[in-house]
Amino acid sequence: MAWGWWAKAQVAGMLLALLGWVSSCVTTFVPLWKNLNLDLNELEVWNMGLWQVCITQEEGVVECQAHGSFLALPPDLRISRLLMCVSNGLGLLGCLLAALGLEGWRTCEDKPGQKQRLLLAGGAALGMAGITTLVPVSWVAYNTVLDFWDETVPDIVPRWEFGEATFLGWFAGAFLAAGGLLLACSARSTRTATPLAPACRQAPTAQGLVGGHHLHPKNADLVI
Repeated sequence: MAWGWWAKAQVAGMLLALLGWVSSCVTTFVPLWKNLNLDLNELEVWNMGLWQVCITQEEGVVECQAHGSFLALPPDLRISRLLMCVSNGLGLLGCLLAALGLEGWRTCEDKPGQKQRLLLAGGAALGMAGITTLVPVSWVAYNTVLDFWDETVPDIVPRWEFGEATFLGWFAGAFLAAGGLLLACSARSTRTATPLAPACRQAPTAQGLVGGHHLHPKNADLVI
């Protein structure tokens, strides 16, 4: 039996949502939001994340140190840390709700309206997860650009640049938003996509033969 377009959209949306959620979790915890190359010591590369700062030396040795205090962080990093945690929670919730509403699952098969609501709720949660991922990543990237082109800072002072996590976060937010949109759109056809089972009609029974009643042929003559 061939799948309808709504079933294919649900599978594609679920795959995008899972990929975006995993990428968002990786973006949250890796210390690669900003990179800094020191001109005085080119053998060291500094990497900053939401949770810690790491120094990578030429020999491949990596030393990481957690941020001393949450309140001591810049405002963009403080709010970004909170938003990314919210995004991870919303992404997980959206994936679970959407999975229960997929056509392939046997949950709530007799209640297509409930499956439709689950898909809509999952798509909405994934869309919010995409937004709460794109906002902090874009905010940190914007501040990085401002600091890089700040003319009040002497040229000899090293500047922070984009890290790999910035680009991964943009992809994660886009995948989450696209997956949520596909799941929400496919939910519109869930109610009408599954045809209702035809009503069972009871076969006619010869009630006249039950209880001692007999059928008499019409216009029949008794021959002696």
